[in-house]
Amino acid sequence: MVKTIIKIEGMMCSMCEAHVNDAVRAAVSPKKVNSSHSKGITEVISENELDSAALREVIEKDGYKVLDITSEPYVKKGLFGRK
Repeated sequence: MVKTIIKIEGMMCSMCEAHVNDAVRAAVSPKKVNSSHSKGITEVISENELDSAALREVIEKDGYKVLDITSEPYVKKGLFGRK
């Protein structure tokens, strides 16, 4: 599993978060998507590494600016953060 972190400029509220989440879900098949307008990031959990160009295109099409996209291995934690 892979965790992709997208730094986004322009999200101002929870509706912006929902728009970004919906755009990401439409572009790729993630396991989980979570956005935070206060942190300016969207985290995507997926089976495989995602196409950065496709993510950038679909998010910027909605009027947001993608500042950076990074990926790292994701290990699901068990109950109460235990492995």
